[in-house]
Amino acid sequence: MPRWGAGLIAGGTLTTILVTVALISLIWTPLSPGKMQITHKLQPPLSYGLFGTDQYGRDVLSMLMVGAWNSLSIAAAAVAIGASTGTLIGMFAASRRGLAEAFVMRTADVVFAVPPILSAMMLGAFLGTGRWTAVIAIAVFMVPVFTRVAAGAARQVWSRNYVLAARGAGKGNLLITIEHVFPNIANQIVVQAAVQLGLAILTEAGLSFLGLGTPPPAPTWGRMLADAQTYLEIAPWLAILPGLAIAVAVLGFNMLGDGLRDLLDPRTEDCR
Repeated sequence: MPRWGAGLIAGGTLTTILVTVALISLIWTPLSPGKMQITHKLQPPLSYGLFGTDQYGRDVLSMLMVGAWNSLSIAAAAVAIGASTGTLIGMFAASRRGLAEAFVMRTADVVFAVPPILSAMMLGAFLGTGRWTAVIAIAVFMVPVFTRVAAGAARQVWSRNYVLAARGAGKGNLLITIEHVFPNIANQIVVQAAVQLGLAILTEAGLSFLGLGTPPPAPTWGRMLADAQTYLEIAPWLAILPGLAIAVAVLGFNMLGDGLRDLLDPRTEDCR
């Protein structure tokens, strides 16, 4: 019987804290994250607010809380789009095999070779920089990841005896995919989604750092890091705190994904 490992508990705890903070920020923050108080600018942690203030006197804790929602919502939307699209494409390729599968997989390789930052720059030229530009750019990068996972897992399911029996009973590819293939690969898609959420948060931070993500004045962890570069010597907490938030979020989702893999597929535990 699969056990709840330390990694799953730790990852679940970190991600629960992240999601809770993000949701709380929708209804409450210590101060308005956009409120400027020039007389209190660059105050260190605990001297004015728990995490101090930035160069405009804005409360850093409030900005981190709202930044958590911005990062998590963009990452979740991108992974949801990438996972659903990639899974459908991967299952289609596995059901067709032959030239259709080869075409899909090679196309996925080409798309995967384009970094999300480059995709965001190209999309920004047409759509303008913004929240949905970041979502689409990250989602495009996620599609081939889930296509590969879904195709590989579905290919194994198609070789099972129960699938051969279903085909012998006259069921078509679509019905077999719905009744047998997807339910048996769903666990792997969930595990991959948890891992990709961490990567999506990191990518969103990179896009925001370059000015390609959510536009100001909405705070994001990546832009907080970019703005902190000028003040590293006199206010290092402006870079340390959002950097630590990004690191903890990525670590949490990676540990959650590894823990779910052990829980949902006990064979990985047996092979260690």
